[in-house]
Amino acid sequence: MSGRKGAGANWPLFAWQAGWVFALRSADLMASPASASSELTRMALEKQRAFADGWFAAGRAAMRGENPAAVMAAAASPARRRVSANLRTLRKG
Repeated sequence: MSGRKGAGANWPLFAWQAGWVFALRSADLMASPASASSELTRMALEKQRAFADGWFAAGRAAMRGENPAAVMAAAASPARRRVSANLRTLRKG
């Protein structure tokens, strides 16, 4: 199994990271509500982009004849990368 096909297998880690990103972003927004408007817009746009990228990645995987788990992993991969990057950024402060 290649790394790409197995990339979506660690759902508990993804859920944990997403929860932490949500909690840390919420705390930042509560601490600095003046920046909330631009921050919320940026966060919404990055999620839309990750969703669209995942949609196209899933389509490409399906057209290659990948199994359903690989299609799902391809669909989730952009969101997983974004969540992981957000968590790294938030940990640095």
